[in-house]
Amino acid sequence: MSGDAPDEPDLSPIRAEIRAIRAYHVADAAGLIKLDAMENPYRLPPSLAGELGKRLAEVALNRYPPADPAALKTKLARAIGLPAGHQVMIGNGSDELIHLVIQACAQPGSTVLAPWPGFVMYELSARFDGCRFVGVPLASDFSLDRPAMLDAIAEHRPAVIFLAHPNNPTGNLFNRAALEAVIGAAPGLVVLDEAYLPFAQDTWLPALPAHPNMLVLRTLSKLGLAGLRLGYLCAHPAWIAEFDKVRPPYNVNVLTLAAVDLLLDHLPELDQQAARIRGERTRLLAALRSMSGVTAFDSAANFILLRVTDADRVFAGLKGRGILIKNVSRMHPLLAGCLRTTVGTAQENDAFLAALAASLWETQ
Repeated sequence: MSGDAPDEPDLSPIRAEIRAIRAYHVADAAGLIKLDAMENPYRLPPSLAGELGKRLAEVALNRYPPADPAALKTKLARAIGLPAGHQVMIGNGSDELIHLVIQACAQPGSTVLAPWPGFVMYELSARFDGCRFVGVPLASDFSLDRPAMLDAIAEHRPAVIFLAHPNNPTGNLFNRAALEAVIGAAPGLVVLDEAYLPFAQDTWLPALPAHPNMLVLRTLSKLGLAGLRLGYLCAHPAWIAEFDKVRPPYNVNVLTLAAVDLLLDHLPELDQQAARIRGERTRLLAALRSMSGVTAFDSAANFILLRVTDADRVFAGLKGRGILIKNVSRMHPLLAGCLRTTVGTAQENDAFLAALAASLWETQ
């Protein structure tokens, strides 16, 4: 009968390691102040949004994107100050580029290594591409454990090392000398992930010529363009040529290409939004540190990691008051009791602080 449940299929063709994990979960934020995903809270200025609408209306949606949007990549390279002799590769967000780098290096027995806790897609992409993932624990203060990293490199000889700059979910910048040591010891590629560059204002891009095995990964998402899904990878042309072999031919859609082409002419307006967020980060951090029962950690990103006595109850209390943040307390033992909140608008941050104070009171 049509109403009967179908028989369960035989899932044995699916790789065992895929069956053993859960799909990446995105929380439903309907009706809530959304402070869980490190998004820029500001929309485009109305005049710029109108100009963008006109530009997108002219796009030929019946045509595939160009196989190689060379003009846009040249414009992007000029905008970011790419060192001479290097190239950029664009992708459907930095997530796709993480996957493509690992996929190109995924020989039998290959290892991907990163400080841990870190961005979850490093581990997930490694698993998806059949590589072994090694997470090297951070020190108790979330700094990079240089001896442990060097020992892990010597033991596992990773094909790819990911270094988030600053780190997610902790928000801190690792010591530059320690990073130099890791880059120098790496037998393979080292990816400096600068997703939060607009807020950290500290980059390894000028150092590319001095480190042939280093790549710099960035995204436009945190600059206020998360919905466009545009990431870019900066590297020596020889690396880009190899990664380009595993890149899907039409991986960035025509609407994103057209939008980015326009918005690259308006970076100062987006940078102004980032400056406002940096100002709110300072204010929010000071307010959190004045609250009893809260430990708030330094951040060079657009989010703040905080520790409370009962993370689950505080998280539930915040959600019940209309505030959605991220409960990271079970991601790693170093994050026990920790929550992560995005730096929002002044009004959103005030609402968060009020809700946090009420939720903390309930746990006393």
